[in-house]
Amino acid sequence: MKILKKTLLVLGYILGTYLIPRAAVEPFIIDYHDPESYKELWGGPTLMGVLAVHMLPGIISLALIAWHQRKIRSQI
Repeated sequence: MKILKKTLLVLGYILGTYLIPRAAVEPFIIDYHDPESYKELWGGPTLMGVLAVHMLPGIISLALIAWHQRKIRSQI
C-alpha cells in the first residue's frame, strides 16, 4: 500500500509541475480581442470556459501540493 501511495504522489507532483506553469502562462497567450482565436479550444467558445478548463487544474494542483508540503512540514 505504501508503494502505491508514493507512486501516486510522485505522479501527482509530476502532473502538477506541468499544470501549474500552464495555468500561469495561459492568460498571456490568449488573444482576448479575437474570439475566433479561442473558439475551438477546450472550454470554448466562451473565454471564461477556456480559462476555466486551462487554468483550474493548475490552481487545484498548486493548492494540493501546498497542502501536502504544509502537512509534511508540520510532521517534522
